[in-house]
Amino acid sequence: MNNHQIEISLVICTYNREKFLPEALESVKIQNLSYQNFELIVIDNFCTDRTAEIVQSFMMNNPELHVKYFFESNKGLSYARNRGILEANSPIISFIDDDVILPPDFIEEVLLFFKNNKNAVGVGGKVIPKYENGLEPIWMNKYLNGFVAKVDHGDKTKKYTKAMKYPAGCNMTYKKDILNQVKGFNNELKFRSDDKYIFKKVSQISDEIYYLPKAWLFHYIDNARLEPSNFKKLFMKTGNEEKRRILSEGNGGELFLKFIEFTFKMFASILIMLRFTMLSLYPKGKYVFLSQWFTWIGFLKKDVFVR
Repeated sequence: MNNHQIEISLVICTYNREKFLPEALESVKIQNLSYQNFELIVIDNFCTDRTAEIVQSFMMNNPELHVKYFFESNKGLSYARNRGILEANSPIISFIDDDVILPPDFIEEVLLFFKNNKNAVGVGGKVIPKYENGLEPIWMNKYLNGFVAKVDHGDKTKKYTKAMKYPAGCNMTYKKDILNQVKGFNNELKFRSDDKYIFKKVSQISDEIYYLPKAWLFHYIDNARLEPSNFKKLFMKTGNEEKRRILSEGNGGELFLKFIEFTFKMFASILIMLRFTMLSLYPKGKYVFLSQWFTWIGFLKKDVFVR
């Protein structure tokens, strides 16, 4: 491999997702960008399924692609993403999930943006949920976009603002040098908050982080993800990881403010539930309330197991 030709690294961190990984890999294979200009790095985060076999088979069947596979024994998404940073041979690193499907021009659009915007340090793209049965749940609404990592801020490129939050972890790209400047992802965060963490850290150095709608992808949402038990688990993890993030930064004042914020949102969700109920849309309101209730409970709990 001629490392100087590699302009962008695509990193997939995976944990026991043999059901989805093959389609994600195939969508990388059909990219328009020349194979000489990008590499694919797969980080196996202590998988116990057929992940290694799937990746090795893909590498053997596609020798023209620059694919690297690494086993990361430290459990946690941040560990896996940091391993991806370490192994990347390019100045730009694009993180995608193991259950996404890329359009053929995805990597090309990301790379073109950075070439045309030299000061940009980060990019977050549009994320379109792809439901297993093809139907969005009746309780789904804009307040729950984070649950399925849905991102849609329109069709115009723009800087990320506070109202837009931050790039979703399944579709976020940063320059490698700035990731190294902020010392990478926070290994204390095992699951939900590392994309928010890295956005905040990078933003302290530069606000040149953009929403790029042309860098869109499908995010596969299987039926198991929509089960009530999983809904509860994910939002409890969200609350718990926010506490981890704040404690790891040693900011007791922010911890209290976050408690106030979560408490306010929990009570506000009751009003939202009542409004939906008045519109004969009770299931939507119910799930908005439950999302905030479980987040609040997770924040209060000492620990929530991530796997």
